[in-house]
Amino acid sequence: MSTFVAELRGQEGFAARALEFAILTAARTSEVISARWDEFGDLADRVWTVPAERMKGGREHRVPLSAKAMAILEKMVAIRSSDFVFPGAMARRPLSDMSLLMLLRRIGRGDLTVHGFRSSFSDWCSERTNFAAEVRKMALAHTASDKVEAAYRRGDLFQKRRQLAEAWARYCAAPPIDNQGRVIAIGQR
Repeated sequence: MSTFVAELRGQEGFAARALEFAILTAARTSEVISARWDEFGDLADRVWTVPAERMKGGREHRVPLSAKAMAILEKMVAIRSSDFVFPGAMARRPLSDMSLLMLLRRIGRGDLTVHGFRSSFSDWCSERTNFAAEVRKMALAHTASDKVEAAYRRGDLFQKRRQLAEAWARYCAAPPIDNQGRVIAIGQR
């Protein structure tokens, strides 16, 4: 993951920033490319509130923003030209829903999908952290399929999700390490 993210950070353009933001927030493509500045309120709060009508589950979703995700927003606000955080080529339109996939193809990673990064996040949470499964599910905005669980779930585990977001951002930025604990240089994998 860290090798890919390092390579992605070397790419220019809105699609590259949107893909990195999607990875860091574990958000769906549609949520990211249609993100509007008014969904971020006061950037100092480091919260992105995705409205219910843009969420797959039909419920508003608060996303804690890591320092790395905030750095992307700060770059985007400096060049703001639209109500959309990641503007498209056409005036007053977001990036197209194919822009992130086309970026992956353009950089020679057509073997990857944007949704696959959500899956990688889920696997990392389960296999490499001690965060509870509920925290992971909330971070992915998955709805509870069990009616009893849904009835008792009232909070959104936001503070734990903020810790998870920072841990994920650190993981995505960590240098890759081989089996002997040595850092692997980009391009030598």
